[in-house]
Amino acid sequence: MDTDTVRSPAADDSAGRRREQRGWYFYDWACSVYSTSVLTVFLGPYLTSVAEAAADADGFVHPLGVPVRAGSFFAYAVSLSVVVAVLVMPLVGAAADRTGRKKPLLAAAAYTGAAATAGMFFLDGDRYLLGGLLLVAANAAQSVAMMLYNSYLPQIAPPEERDAVSSRGWAFGYAAGALVLVANLVLYTGHESFGVSEGMAVRICLASAGLWWGAFALIPLRRLRDRRTPAREAALPGFRQLAATVRDMRRHPLTLAFLLAYLVYNDGIQTVISQASVYGSRELGLGQSTLIVAVLLVQVLAVAGALLLGRLARRYGAKRTILGSLVAWTLTLAAGYFLPAGAPGWFFVLAAGIGLVLGGSQALSRSLFSQLVPPGKEAEYFSAYEISDRGLSWLGPLLFGLTYQLTGSYRDAIVSLVGFFVLGFVLLTRVPVRRAIADAGNPVPQRI
Repeated sequence: MDTDTVRSPAADDSAGRRREQRGWYFYDWACSVYSTSVLTVFLGPYLTSVAEAAADADGFVHPLGVPVRAGSFFAYAVSLSVVVAVLVMPLVGAAADRTGRKKPLLAAAAYTGAAATAGMFFLDGDRYLLGGLLLVAANAAQSVAMMLYNSYLPQIAPPEERDAVSSRGWAFGYAAGALVLVANLVLYTGHESFGVSEGMAVRICLASAGLWWGAFALIPLRRLRDRRTPAREAALPGFRQLAATVRDMRRHPLTLAFLLAYLVYNDGIQTVISQASVYGSRELGLGQSTLIVAVLLVQVLAVAGALLLGRLARRYGAKRTILGSLVAWTLTLAAGYFLPAGAPGWFFVLAAGIGLVLGGSQALSRSLFSQLVPPGKEAEYFSAYEISDRGLSWLGPLLFGLTYQLTGSYRDAIVSLVGFFVLGFVLLTRVPVRRAIADAGNPVPQRI
């Protein structure tokens, strides 16, 4: 027998795991375009303009007979999508763990989101209510799908590989976001040369994100495998299931302590992402083109940052690397306080600093949390993780808004966010992650 052609079971298992990991990366590649092109750049201003076109003489629209100021409609729709996601995620997560059939649920969530996003092509005239419904569907579906996607991580990567695998997933997502955003901006800025109106260009950009999402979601859905799990009790409805998950997490207080630290510093991260453009336009007097270039810069450098911090984690451990990234966040915000107005170059430097720590801090937080989840409860616990990521990030914007209201200074508002990173740093230092991993029933890697 030719021994060169004989593959050991371990080699076959490793090859299968690598194939799944490569497929897993592509879901980030598929869905991140929605976050970048739709939520960050195009949908907010466009949906607001559609709502304003439908508003009455006092500037109000009336969805279901409720008076809503047109300029607030987008924000309210995003908030409603969070409520829907919070109701659905714990239910879907428990069902996924109970049945072991995550892939059909991931497919349903992904294609609901992709179809809703593609449907935004029909958002024109005064169809603000259609836009709101599509936004709620897409955003809630994105949250559910990301919860299921994240819960695969402990199953496709052993502990020593998770930091690198998680970081590559984030890098894939940011690379796709940058690539499609460049194409969309070429169409948007040169719409006249392409023979389309500005509104049509935006609608094409929105729909293209949905088509991209749906097309590339086929890759992970072909490569990921379902794992059968022992039968568990039936999933509970909505908030009851979330309460049951939290009660179960109380049996693992160190896991809960990490989630609290993550909730705090991630609130700061999400607020910086959402408010940086406001700071740039209102306080620094920068134009829309400058802000769009800054978003692209963040996307590109987040790829390098995620990979770089993944390498640092292999050498120094995920916890130390996350702590270092929180120091970098603090210094970046402190530097942002002193940025001169009307100087786009310095704003690009700030964007570069954000990009380098953005992807890595989030990727390593995901991989570290995956090691603190009891086996067999991945989707259920990641539903709580996703809710803390998307559903509870309201304190930062509230603090930002209150600081501006009290001081009249966006500089004071942006620097007020330093507290989230400092407190998150302190809370994370108090989590003994080795003991937390052991207490969750997982093998403790050599370096963490």
